[in-house]
Amino acid sequence: MKILIVDDEVIIRTGLAKVINWKEIGLELLKPAVSGEEALRRMPEERPNILLTDIRMKHMNGLELALKAKEIIPDIETIILSGYDDFMYTQQAIRQGVSDYLLKSSRPEEIMKTVLQVKQRIEDKWKHLNQDQYKNKEVRNRLFERWIIEGETAAVDADMLPDYLPRLFLSHEHEQPKFQTYVVTAEGWGETASEISLLLFAVNNMLHEILQCETLIYRQRIVVALPKTSASDFFDHPESAKQKIERLLKCKVSISVGEVVQQQSDLYKSYVTADYAFSYKHHLDESILIYTDIVRRKGGKTVCTHEEELELSSILLEDDSVALKNWVQRYLQSELSDPHMTIESLESLVRSAALSAHRWLERVLTATGRQGALDDQNIAFVVKRDIVLKDALFQYLLTLMELYHHRLGNGQATHTQKAMAYIHENLGKDVGLQQVAKYVHLHPNHLSEVFKKEAGITFGDYVTRQKINRAMEILTVSPAKIADVASSVGFEDIKYFSQVFKKFTGKTPSEFREEAVLHPAAPPPKL
Repeated sequence: MKILIVDDEVIIRTGLAKVINWKEIGLELLKPAVSGEEALRRMPEERPNILLTDIRMKHMNGLELALKAKEIIPDIETIILSGYDDFMYTQQAIRQGVSDYLLKSSRPEEIMKTVLQVKQRIEDKWKHLNQDQYKNKEVRNRLFERWIIEGETAAVDADMLPDYLPRLFLSHEHEQPKFQTYVVTAEGWGETASEISLLLFAVNNMLHEILQCETLIYRQRIVVALPKTSASDFFDHPESAKQKIERLLKCKVSISVGEVVQQQSDLYKSYVTADYAFSYKHHLDESILIYTDIVRRKGGKTVCTHEEELELSSILLEDDSVALKNWVQRYLQSELSDPHMTIESLESLVRSAALSAHRWLERVLTATGRQGALDDQNIAFVVKRDIVLKDALFQYLLTLMELYHHRLGNGQATHTQKAMAYIHENLGKDVGLQQVAKYVHLHPNHLSEVFKKEAGITFGDYVTRQKINRAMEILTVSPAKIADVASSVGFEDIKYFSQVFKKFTGKTPSEFREEAVLHPAAPPPKL
């Protein structure tokens, strides 16, 4: 595809010609023209596809040139260059069907984006005008997808491949090439679908200029397959490729490198490894991810510790989204910086925290008499490889926290329900009236009255019952010493603990444990 620049100012003309590497974005730059008249004389022979012209020139202005150029080349697309004071001309240009316009003060990346948008429109027109060519491209893309991405080698007619993916089948004199697959992504031109698509289109053009490769834009990334020979070792040093693309297109590029395979039929295996390396993109602060490096990782931490779970429960109970976000950051940071971390270990660690939060929600709902409230809630935590796990975990924990504090039950939890939840989550700590009243922001005397009225039991009796219930649970499943069980539920004096335990259950802690061993299927009774 050809582009012709027309401007009677030598500085503008030569500047536009040199500021952008036109070849590397898939365009052939014709010799710039000094006037509209010269441009028209050259058009019948040179046949440019895109005309980039100043709106104000001597003798013939850009609008007149655009009209006459259409008479010679009906499909030509024109981009007008204008100054701030040319608004009337710009309006007229739009009415005359000019493709786009740019201010002379536009930055190189803005000029490049506009030209690429016009280039893409031209290619879209060509698809519709030449249905056979369009169909061939569709066949080619589907072959690439089935053969390299999906691995359906048996379902693909091997005789078709050299015709549709010729760069993978070129003969290489004196050497037998190996093959490799890469996944390339780019960002920096905007977040909309059209901006992302245009940037990938530009990167794809560059890849074809600098590499002997076959590519497919697939799910907002570019899959690259190429033969590796001594003459084409550009991607043996992917940093140089990345820098070249970033420098020209003013964007940020990430490259995931698959393993080398011995023949074309194994390219699917290389793609699988490149795709696996790509799954680390959201979690490692690296722009080049090489499968052979990543596969050496052994895996890191996978389980939320008891201390971390206690801290998380406290934050969830406080309904503090800022503290929750900070907790998630701290919880995952050591794992993300661990050189042995794998996607699998990170996913397990995230699932463990999600499960801890779900258990917390079940506990506090049970403690406040709302245990059936979760029955109609769809709150499963789903891990996907193409998401940022840190963000996904925070959103899930935030959902659970908001579910408890704002949506389950009848409006917000009452002071009594908040007190019950706090007591249940902190039985081994200070759950005296003063501390709990401070947590729910009530005067201790007022909390005592409200609690008795709403719960039908005194605050002190409720705390004691919850401690004994927890002790019964521990005695049923754990061989811990009686003194340790007492301490874990807030009793410092083992003798006093035994007396209170017998008062509520009719048995000493030791007798209760012995009976639990004889009847292991029976859950401990709730007081």
